[in-house]
Amino acid sequence: MYLKFGKGNNKLSKDIYTFSLPAGYSCPFAKDCLSKANRKSGKIADGKDIKFRCYSASTESLYNNVRRSRWKNYKLVRNKSKEELVKLILSSLPNAKIIRIGVSGDFFSQEYFDSWLIVAKQRKDILFYAYTKALPFWIKRLKDMPENFILTASKGGTHDHLIEQYNLNFAQVVFSEDEAEDLGLELDFDDSHAINRESMALLVHGTQPKLVNQRIKLGLVNV
Repeated sequence: MYLKFGKGNNKLSKDIYTFSLPAGYSCPFAKDCLSKANRKSGKIADGKDIKFRCYSASTESLYNNVRRSRWKNYKLVRNKSKEELVKLILSSLPNAKIIRIGVSGDFFSQEYFDSWLIVAKQRKDILFYAYTKALPFWIKRLKDMPENFILTASKGGTHDHLIEQYNLNFAQVVFSEDEAEDLGLELDFDDSHAINRESMALLVHGTQPKLVNQRIKLGLVNV
């Protein structure tokens, strides 16, 4: 069995391949965006601290084939040793120059994180990058990161304090261009900031819970 990789969409270049796991279920450090689409029904359940709904969870809710693909990947990578994970990922890699890890989902364990790090070291011909809230896993390997393994801290998790503490480049979800400007952050629309290790703002998109939509309409963007 091989892992399923996708290709870039309207946002990403078609030259970028992507890898995804189920939103929420594989995100142990998610907080502000924690949302899960039920594996069978697709019904979304939002976390108690929800400030904006995860776009990937919305996508899984809408499309059965997307949900099935991500759960298949998750089944294949769970309960494996680091050595088994490295072998599985290496054997599944597409013919790509750039791969974004975790368009949906995140690094759910230290072993899983370390397996991608090892893969990056062995495949220096590929640029790997990811947005992540799994900051404790990253910090443990901060001095062992290869040049072709680029991470961006995704604000809104349970360990945001590590971003400032370790001066990590980050992405922050905003509700308007004005909010991004107030924060002094450039908006990123194609992952170019992430690839260049630059902090940025990302405009919220996708379906949102009723309360969030109400606050957006009222201009209460700093939810």
